[in-house]
Amino acid sequence: MAVRIVRQPKKIVLLGAPSSAAALRAGHERAPAALRAAGLAARLERAGFEVVDAGDIAARIYQQDDEHPRARNFPAVLAALHDLRPRVELAIKSGALPLIIGGDRIVVLAILAGARRYYRSVGLVYMDSDADLNTPATSPSGSVDGMVISHIVGRGAAEMVRFWGEPPLVREPDILLFGVNRMSPSEEQFLARSPMPRHLAADITKRGGAAAAEEAAQRAHAGQREFVLHFDVDVISGREFAATDYPALDAISLADARQALGVFVKQPQLVGINLSAYNPDLDPDGSYGKLVVDLIVEALEQRIAPPPAEAAAEPATAAAPPLAPENISAAPTVPATESSAAESSGAPAADAPENAAPDSEPANPETTTPS
Repeated sequence: MAVRIVRQPKKIVLLGAPSSAAALRAGHERAPAALRAAGLAARLERAGFEVVDAGDIAARIYQQDDEHPRARNFPAVLAALHDLRPRVELAIKSGALPLIIGGDRIVVLAILAGARRYYRSVGLVYMDSDADLNTPATSPSGSVDGMVISHIVGRGAAEMVRFWGEPPLVREPDILLFGVNRMSPSEEQFLARSPMPRHLAADITKRGGAAAAEEAAQRAHAGQREFVLHFDVDVISGREFAATDYPALDAISLADARQALGVFVKQPQLVGINLSAYNPDLDPDGSYGKLVVDLIVEALEQRIAPPPAEAAAEPATAAAPPLAPENISAAPTVPATESSAAESSGAPAADAPENAAPDSEPANPETTTPS
């Protein structure tokens, strides 16, 4: 049975995902509370949005977990996904744009699964310094956050692969990696054979954030496919944003990240945003939290900004001729639209993670995260 989704461009549902279980240290489970305290909801409301704060899922905090060195804290990670997914489904069904604030980046699986409840095909724009293509067999650390894309495309631990009942959750050609600047040898080998499009950090720096993102947006969904945006703050150079567990000095500049984020967020096919990896423990004065709020609010404002032609137009007079269609600028706003998609869902399996081969050698910490 098809479900009709009536999108409401000015409605946002905030969902907190206070989890660090998939990471390698505690801290960013505090991000939802810190970003709320930094005024995220109030800033969005002042910008013209109707904001519904749907609260948080249960907190899951990183534990050492030496009993599962190939996929640390796996039960807690999977529980967080099952907790978040139905809340995302409700937000999307209401016509709102869900904005998930975390936390672990693995929760993007729950956002994608929630979107696929109503849309047959969903893409992913992945703004992150890491490719996250490890598996339990190849990860040098056992961090599940370093396996995000692998699980999305159907590789890795059985329960996570089958979190969506009909893997892959997203096809490789429909995932755009944007800002990658560090990979392990096994990740580089996989990506060399993959049809997954990517814009590496070095290329973005040469071309500029806006130009690269405009091309990437068209390439990612061709203006037709709904997509989820994942924004990991470590995509910003550690020289300009240090409040994340593993800042990358060779990441893109703050200015390029700001431009790219604005391009992706204004796309009318956007159906969800995942904001991850901000760690308030590394931000004692809260300045980086306020910067994150600035970035998100400024990008979202572009979704409801008046069309350029409307903003610059002089008051109409009786003698003024109507504008020809070709002289009217395209509007970046998203009118309320109706979309129909077949409902589909998949029951997660209860299998244990796949047996893993011995760890590969840890990557150089100056160029890769210990993922």
